[in-house]
Amino acid sequence: MKTIIVSLMFLLAGAAIYADDTPFIVPMDKDGVQRVEVLGGDYFFKPRHIVVKINQPVEMLVRKDGWVIPHTIVIDAPEASIKVNVSLSRDPKVIAFTPTKVGSYPFYCDKKPPFLASHRDKGMEGILEVVE
Repeated sequence: MKTIIVSLMFLLAGAAIYADDTPFIVPMDKDGVQRVEVLGGDYFFKPRHIVVKINQPVEMLVRKDGWVIPHTIVIDAPEASIKVNVSLSRDPKVIAFTPTKVGSYPFYCDKKPPFLASHRDKGMEGILEVVE
């Protein structure tokens, strides 16, 4: 019985981590820039699904949660004028770009310890969706 309860607790905790996939529609500030804060941590990004408008400047304020494990944020979409590869730190960093093509572009952490699964394989990824 104790094993079943512990198993259910782990299952519910895992479901809670991945349940927050609600698209975050980035608001436009008065100066015309879309600003969003992104937190990266032990195999997660928050928010995981970010929606921005095409041909409008975007500023992502990125940082990591935790001290020891290194993380990055990578967005490789040159066809949309988005090319990002930044190491995350506890101090926020600003990433600026202007998306030029509608579509869904993955962002992820490219870290991979030797002999273990990559951070992306462990769920540290999300979607940047560019809309009209």
